[in-house]
Amino acid sequence: MKEQEHVEIEGRIVTVLAGTMFRVELDNKHLVLATISGKMRKRFVRLTAGDRVKMEMSPYDLGKARIVWRIG
Repeated sequence: MKEQEHVEIEGRIVTVLAGTMFRVELDNKHLVLATISGKMRKRFVRLTAGDRVKMEMSPYDLGKARIVWRIG
């Protein structure tokens, strides 16, 4: 079975929400709801408003994303 393709995109965290959820603004001013990936939770990576992040998005639901890397 083929693994699903993900769209990788960068954005900036605008709001930190409860339950390790984040409101992220993409470069085209679109807002998405994002959560932290499992490896970032395991390594206790801290994210704050204003951080640039790399995310993976499903091509079927462009309103949600998973944060996989903190750029700065």
